[in-house]
Amino acid sequence: MTDSAPLLIPAGTVFTASDITFYADPDDRDLEQAIEEADLLVSCPHSGAAIPAELAPFLAPEFTRRLQFDFSDCSTSAIVRRWAEIDQRIVYVENPHPRMIRDPNREKPADLRATLREAFARVAAAGPGVRTDLTGVDAVRPVTFSFFPLLLAPTDETELNRLADTFTEVATHGLGIYETTRDALIERFVETKLERARGGDTPHSFSTLSFHDTMNHTTTPDGAVSVARDEADRLPSVVALSNRGDADGEPRGDDPVTMRPDLVRDLAAAHRLGFAVDSPDAVALNKPYLGSFEIIRAGSRFRELASVADAAGLVLSAVQAEFRREFLLGRANTAAIMQPGTGWVDPDPQRVDRIAQACKASWDRYREATRPSASV
Repeated sequence: MTDSAPLLIPAGTVFTASDITFYADPDDRDLEQAIEEADLLVSCPHSGAAIPAELAPFLAPEFTRRLQFDFSDCSTSAIVRRWAEIDQRIVYVENPHPRMIRDPNREKPADLRATLREAFARVAAAGPGVRTDLTGVDAVRPVTFSFFPLLLAPTDETELNRLADTFTEVATHGLGIYETTRDALIERFVETKLERARGGDTPHSFSTLSFHDTMNHTTTPDGAVSVARDEADRLPSVVALSNRGDADGEPRGDDPVTMRPDLVRDLAAAHRLGFAVDSPDAVALNKPYLGSFEIIRAGSRFRELASVADAAGLVLSAVQAEFRREFLLGRANTAAIMQPGTGWVDPDPQRVDRIAQACKASWDRYREATRPSASV
């Protein structure tokens, strides 16, 4: 179990695109070759947990490392980095900053100061520890998802401006690099696949995968992550795959899906095989989450490219995977954080490798099921 104090990134740290982009055999392949050989871009917008030291003065004093890591999807980082090591068919880009700076899986606020002002006002109106609706203003949250204090409330406009300015500046050191790199990689992948198609070597597909985890429990005041979520908010035993559709992956009314319904069903079936689960319910579609901003943005871009991609025979897809955190952590680590405490657990290397191998196997089976020669 790690220390109780929040983990900080040294002040002045600035990440580069190469710091946060991962692929197999980097000593023998460059990024261009990796993109040429891959057909899947995996992004983890919430995997970062360490907080830039510039933001330490704004943290609530009761914010512990347990709350810090619970507020992130930190389990995803080790797993997808390992997956990228063993699979030449993927490229992985990771947000090095925590979602507390600004959530890249939410639409970027047009006015961060106004958004922060409203979020703090709603939290204050609800009272300490009381659940409140932060819809529309949760790109930067003053409280965790368990509604424990995260940021000190500004006492006046000067403090609010200092908070907003610091968050905006620090974001350019990591979060902004992640967003720029993620979007540039999508364009480079599409350009590469279309160029191959124009040369007569038709690639079948390119997909983006926004990779997350969520625990089916929330946190008590003593740090135990042990309060069961409402049934409607609980994840299946392994993963929920989302394309903005319904439980069968079909469109909901006029809302567009980000991955064809037949393909997301094939992907779910492939995950049941890849993770060797007997129950169909272990892998669900669009339950409890439909998929958020990353796949909405990618799906919109792919619709813009639809006519060109269709002419080239290239299938473009965006999908979100929300893994159950208890499943990623394993029994021992889950049991540890369900007890009162202020620290976090270290990843189990064997479990990390096992899940990474299952992710690879799942996408390999998906490719086998959906390649043109497999079609009836």
